[in-house]
Amino acid sequence: MKSAISTPRRILSKKGMRELKKSISSLEHDIKMARLSLHELDKTSGHDELFDRVEKLATLEMLEESLENKRQILASSVLLPSKRARLQVAIGSIVDLIDQQGRLFRYTLVDSIEANPSDGRISVASPLGRTLIGKTVQDIVEWSNGITANKLQLVRIA
Repeated sequence: MKSAISTPRRILSKKGMRELKKSISSLEHDIKMARLSLHELDKTSGHDELFDRVEKLATLEMLEESLENKRQILASSVLLPSKRARLQVAIGSIVDLIDQQGRLFRYTLVDSIEANPSDGRISVASPLGRTLIGKTVQDIVEWSNGITANKLQLVRIA
């Protein structure tokens, strides 16, 4: 029996929603292939095949659990509103920040499920993301990553 633990509501960008659906499709394919592989093992009766079967069953179980988790996330997710006030930073905002040396940084604030800092998408739950929420243009943003203190100026919200 499945537990009644509810998945928190997530707000995803179009890209995040596409990636989640693509991941679900890939898992569905992997599960289909794993089941076919198990069906072929059913036709054998050797000792080594028994171990292979146990391994493949464990893999199938892990894939099915991951698929169920992603389906729950998709079911509880909503797409970012396309129009919203750009006066304050919110989830989905694209922000331009300048450091003290004049370097420009551009980030998109996203839910943690689609965060990818190397792609410029930072989680609203990250130290910088939490600090940015609610800020307006010209605000100075200060945060610490535990090692160093950082200071940036917010110059644009899109």
